[in-house]
Amino acid sequence: MNFIENLGIVPAYVCSGLLVGLLVGMTGVGGGSLMTPILVLIFGFHPTTAVGTDLLFAAATKTVGTTIHSAGKTVDWQIVRRLATGSVPATIICLLTIAHFGIASKTVTSLISLTLGVALIVSAIILLFKDVLIKQIARKFPDAGLNSPAWVTILVGFILGILVSLSSVGAGALGTVALIILYPRLPLVRIVGSDIAHAVPLTLLAGLGHWYLGSINFKLLESLLVGSVPGIIIGSYLARYSNDRVLKLCLGAILAVVGTKMLVK
Repeated sequence: MNFIENLGIVPAYVCSGLLVGLLVGMTGVGGGSLMTPILVLIFGFHPTTAVGTDLLFAAATKTVGTTIHSAGKTVDWQIVRRLATGSVPATIICLLTIAHFGIASKTVTSLISLTLGVALIVSAIILLFKDVLIKQIARKFPDAGLNSPAWVTILVGFILGILVSLSSVGAGALGTVALIILYPRLPLVRIVGSDIAHAVPLTLLAGLGHWYLGSINFKLLESLLVGSVPGIIIGSYLARYSNDRVLKLCLGAILAVVGTKMLVK
């Protein structure tokens, strides 16, 4: 234990990383939806520190996912470029706004908490009712996405850039659903691969911006990665034997409760 502590590894953070890694591996739910609220509500980290650290955490883990998807040729790089065209300037605008008001200012803290709470609740709704929402949209707008202009995808990227920069939540659940609607003829595996690939430059840029602003806890990041890497591997294996529907219902309910907690805290 002393050896681990001398390395700067905190067992409680490792366990949190392991838990989030397991759930991400089993359900595919974005780590930011789970990790950031844990850091804020359970461990008491400042929202900016939680978001900034989680962004680099996401960049590291999703780089691995992108490598796998790229090797399997399940990334549509045109979609990634369109999303990044919107998300990169949005991220820069958000970082400049945070720098203007001050990383620890009440304005920034309140904005991050509000964005995080709303993003969690929206993610919960999508997680619980994704199939129903997509079917309803397809029924009312049967031609939706068949001839979507590039600027619509760029706009989605811009919105994701704002959400992720301020809350580290949104690139997974929200981005995937948006792409399913915009590109209904694209195989789901390519949508997921494209969304993960886009999340790498987005979270990396936002994370480096938070690093420059001084809101990254690298000891925390190290402990989280130590737990999450084996967690994702184990979770991916257990996913074959788990009840995906039950897990997502439980996670959706948890995200809704946590999101509400963030809004009223």
